Amino acid sequence: MPDQAMLLEMKNITKTFPGVVALDKVNLQVKRREIHALVGENGAGKSTLMKVLSGVYPHGTYEGDIVFEGNVCSFADIKQSEKTGIVIIHQELALSPYLSIAENIFLGDERAKYNIINWDKTRDDAVIYMRKLGLDENPNIPVNRLGVGKQQLVEIAKALAKDAKILILDEPTSALNEKDSEHLLQILRELRDQHNISSVLISHKLNEVAEVADSITILRDGKTIETLEVERDTRGNRAGRASISEDRIIKGMVGREITDRFPKRNTVIGDVVFEVRNWTVYNPDNPDRKKLDKVNITIRSGEVVGLAGLVGAGRTELATSVFGKYYGVNISGQTLIDNKEVDLNSIPRAIEQGLAYVTEDRKEFGLVLIATIKENTTLARLKKIARSSVINEHEEIAAAEDYRKKLNTKTPSILQLAGNLSGGNQQKVVLAKWLFSDPRILILDEPTRGIDVGAKHEIYTIINNLAAQGIACVLISSEMPEIIGMCDRIYVMSEGRITAELEGKTATQEKIMRHILSN
Repeated sequence: MPDQAMLLEMKNITKTFPGVVALDKVNLQVKRREIHALVGENGAGKSTLMKVLSGVYPHGTYEGDIVFEGNVCSFADIKQSEKTGIVIIHQELALSPYLSIAENIFLGDERAKYNIINWDKTRDDAVIYMRKLGLDENPNIPVNRLGVGKQQLVEIAKALAKDAKILILDEPTSALNEKDSEHLLQILRELRDQHNISSVLISHKLNEVAEVADSITILRDGKTIETLEVERDTRGNRAGRASISEDRIIKGMVGREITDRFPKRNTVIGDVVFEVRNWTVYNPDNPDRKKLDKVNITIRSGEVVGLAGLVGAGRTELATSVFGKYYGVNISGQTLIDNKEVDLNSIPRAIEQGLAYVTEDRKEFGLVLIATIKENTTLARLKKIARSSVINEHEEIAAAEDYRKKLNTKTPSILQLAGNLSGGNQQKVVLAKWLFSDPRILILDEPTRGIDVGAKHEIYTIINNLAAQGIACVLISSEMPEIIGMCDRIYVMSEGRITAELEGKTATQEKIMRHILSN
């Protein structure tokens, strides 16, 4: 007799690529009415396992069995897995930006008869699924007019419209602020409790995993390490708050305890290197709207200064407007290095003056994914290795190898394409690119977004080492523990203004939120 409580079983799944065993007899069991977290470092096999489950890697290209509702499944493609009730929502949302909410919900499954779409039924049915998720929007508006949090809900509505029995969510909160993240997690709880829909949550945000998951399966190096069960009461309900700590999850992921999530830094903080005075910036899409209003900040050598705030507070706009005035119009104010006003009117000028900006979107703006590690490393300052516009390839190879070793980038060769690396190693290549430019001021915008806890620790150590060399670092992060754990001083931003300046040693999440909401 099959286990009636078990919805999905993946048994001894083995998947190989030329020269690599990506999955080695992996097992996963998901019960009915549960939120099951799947965690592991980048490269542990999480995405590969989900591609097997969804039919991206069809039956016959892997070993092992997928058993869903007691039946062995042999998916040839994604459509077959979706018809069965398994729906995956990827980290990069698959929405058509110029189509309406209703059109997106039923894209590929249109409410049509004789190839003629019934628009009234399309809108009415869309509202039914939207209401289940608390999405109170006009179904006719294009999805590009929604925030990322609401776009994520449209993706879930699409899944519900396909009669999903199990949702697979890949890093669903990576681009969301704290409020939208909590709302999304509450939606998963409601789908579990009110609609009997199970979820598999892939996430690097271990605080969310510990808070919401009923079970946690840990993968490491393509193998199932263990499955942790959250404590339950006598009725089988989750017993209170999280019973599994983040440290316990980390130990399973990396094979050891990370006793200090944020490595200590003992650096001598020097004089003010960089200063921004009365920095005012207007929105390029709406030149009458002010995005930054008389912002003043200072950064000293050897110091890590944090910019905290909600999405839309103006942190990225501050970074990108200062870095070569890449963002904004009608910009006014002063930028000073070593107490002397400097010209930062273009990105090349900013680089020459010693500024570097690690973008929050490494795939779109940080790297050339179809270029090698070697080529990406030297991209920001080719003049260092060129003579009469001819690149010295020997110097380029030496530089790329040097940074590969310094940053411990895991790759068989610097000739590897950047797009083939894991998220954490891609981020190291972005850092290498900007370190090669010899910066004095390094702005890091969400440098650990979408990377695992082990890679985060390595990035934190790199930041500390750069500060020890006297580089002035600016850290933008939406994770408050990261801001508090890494920064000597913290500027709090809200609606384009600085609302507070806090010492890192005395800052708390409550203090930061109070200043965010005080504007």
